[in-house]
Amino acid sequence: MLPPLPKGRGIRIDILMNTIKNTLLPWIVCLSASLFFAYELLQLHVMNAISPMLIKDLNLSATQFGSLCSTYLLADVIFLLPAGMILDRFSVRKVILVALLLCLLGTAGFSQANSLGMAAVCHFLSGIGNAFCFLSCIMLISRWFPKEKQAFLVGLMITIGMFGGIIAQRPFSLLASHFSWRQALMIDAFAGVALFALIFAFVKDAPKPIEKVKEKGLPFFEGLKRSILNLHNICCGLYTCFMNLPLMIISAVWGTLFLTQVHSVSIENASMIVSMICMGTIVGSPIYGWISDKIKRRRQLMAFGGVVSLAIFMVILTLPHPSEQMFTLLFFLLGFFTSSQALGYPAITENNPQELTGTSMGVAAVLIMGIPALIQPLSGKLLDLSWDGTLIDGVPFYSATDFRIAFLIFPIGFLISLFALKRVKERSKVLRFDNKPVNS
Repeated sequence: MLPPLPKGRGIRIDILMNTIKNTLLPWIVCLSASLFFAYELLQLHVMNAISPMLIKDLNLSATQFGSLCSTYLLADVIFLLPAGMILDRFSVRKVILVALLLCLLGTAGFSQANSLGMAAVCHFLSGIGNAFCFLSCIMLISRWFPKEKQAFLVGLMITIGMFGGIIAQRPFSLLASHFSWRQALMIDAFAGVALFALIFAFVKDAPKPIEKVKEKGLPFFEGLKRSILNLHNICCGLYTCFMNLPLMIISAVWGTLFLTQVHSVSIENASMIVSMICMGTIVGSPIYGWISDKIKRRRQLMAFGGVVSLAIFMVILTLPHPSEQMFTLLFFLLGFFTSSQALGYPAITENNPQELTGTSMGVAAVLIMGIPALIQPLSGKLLDLSWDGTLIDGVPFYSATDFRIAFLIFPIGFLISLFALKRVKERSKVLRFDNKPVNS
């Protein structure tokens, strides 16, 4: 016969199990939601990997291809503000599931597109999902974790997301070459169904605080007005947007075409080199977040990232005959130092009332996604303006000069991001919308 358990032991085990559960649950929730961010970045960056096939199959010019890519970001621009307001008022878990469903429909539809119009509509549908995706992850982090951990968590979330960008390059290029770009996108859609099941099982809304400040909600348009008039939000959005351009333009649209046409790199190696931007962001984002949380400063690291990124890109733009190994290193360093853009997100959540977290993020995100939505077709237009009409195997061939003219957008953007930093504030006490401090 077994001896009786010491009195109270069972209770202590229950307390221990609950403590472990409560400690791990925030990490499980936020990291699971981050996989949705990775899936959305896959849909954004996959256009670069299949660009030669898509341009040939749908008979597109650079301007048309740039416009097609921009429909994804256009959906972000249109739906980001509504997304922020919806997330301030409704279940984050339910919003994520609906947004992912829209993305799945868009991806499956794109694989069957036979015209530019149909492809644009389906890519736009995937972009609607992305409008809710990133903000949802930020909302979960801000509600499940304290302020002093949020920069690191945002960096970690971006790290996970960048794996989607990496898969969208060489692995997806090989998949599309082995099958076709249409079959590869259908496989992509089926993978999204598995992700839907995972998020349904593990993502949960944060519990509401026991002690809640009793107050009337801020009117809808008043909250929007205050978020827009907060210059800090606008400048954080501008900084993040222009530091993000290599990911949005080179990694998502023109990187493979630039390397294959100007530097005669094979399409598989080109997509691998382009993926180094995402790899650099994977390494850099949590490092920036961790250092920033330790020194309790954002602006110094953001300025450092902007200056070094400008220098690296000028080397990429002017180096006459770099090797593939040199390009691999330069693209990695570009991704690493531009990942200072990850600090723009906690800078927004720390300097806005908790009731306006989603709306403020939505205002900044309109700039972060909206400006690249304009630059993607603009960069294609710049390529077409200087193009001499050369076609190789049915695909327009652009010279090094054509790309240099189009890529001047990047150093100009880095300079704008540095000017925007002048009006970015360091961490402050979190305020309610009536300007009274709250415990956080």
